[in-house]
Amino acid sequence: MFSTIIAFLHRAIMQGIPLLFGSTGEIITEKSGNLNLGIPGVMYIGGMSGVIGAFVYENSLASPNDANGFLAVIIPLLASLLGSLLAGLIYCFLTVTLKANQNVTGLALTTFGTGFGNFFGGSLIKITGADVPSVALTTTSNYFRTTVPFAHTTGWFGELFLNYGFLAYAAIIIALVCSFFLKRTKGGLHLRAVGENPATADAAGINVEKSKYLATCIGSMIAGLGGLYYVMDYANGVWSNDGFGDRGWLAIALVIFAIWKPNMSILGSIVFGGLYIAFLYVPCELRTQELFKMLPYVVTIVVLIISSMRNKKENLGPAALGLSYFREER
Repeated sequence: MFSTIIAFLHRAIMQGIPLLFGSTGEIITEKSGNLNLGIPGVMYIGGMSGVIGAFVYENSLASPNDANGFLAVIIPLLASLLGSLLAGLIYCFLTVTLKANQNVTGLALTTFGTGFGNFFGGSLIKITGADVPSVALTTTSNYFRTTVPFAHTTGWFGELFLNYGFLAYAAIIIALVCSFFLKRTKGGLHLRAVGENPATADAAGINVEKSKYLATCIGSMIAGLGGLYYVMDYANGVWSNDGFGDRGWLAIALVIFAIWKPNMSILGSIVFGGLYIAFLYVPCELRTQELFKMLPYVVTIVVLIISSMRNKKENLGPAALGLSYFREER
């Protein structure tokens, strides 16, 4: 029984890491007043960009034994960050510069990102000539999945706390750093001011457009790492079209669950990860399993209702969230 609980928690944490990356990136974005519903697409683009980088590197090797650990990690990592950055810039150009509707732009970006991933994924599958509709990047993935050497010798403690790739720990560190930035730094105060009342922030000398661009682009890069983690670590380096599922939307739901606090997202990601796989551990019929798959969204709705009923300012999103800022109207 105890071993089953440890295995469940370990899998819940791994399942939650992509959500943690996505929610942390979206929280930073939303704190600037930008509602980026394109996060699922950004995560797709980040994952696919990393796959392209890994594919190019692996195919440049004469033998898998010639792989360099540093290059095997840094090339997909930089490719993922670059792809996610470009996605963030597209969103910012449309919503901040051109003042396009943020909801429509975000949904369009999600559609574009999914199409981007499936198009290039299908292209790579054709290049490899694989019998199954997937691309396997085992050599690169092994470096991303490398754990602490003594993890397996420390029993349940190692299984629960040490048996993860470096991106899992990076996700937690990034969330904590973002939380500190928002709460304890002048830059974080300026960013929150832009999200609450951009006209007042502008009058105080804060560059609203610059803040929105920086927050959204950095947030997109963080979210894109969630896609890279899923492919290179969780999925063992195997890319399958539409294999990412609805994790991007769960990441957006996690933002509400964590009440716009990156440090709360750490716990929330584990909860969501556990809820996401709960149906695998509950003996029930197939139709009942589908009900268990709804749990993350049901919990989010409950939290949203409770937060609204309490009506506390700190539990609500930025006041100007989703609204374009027109400087001439201030």
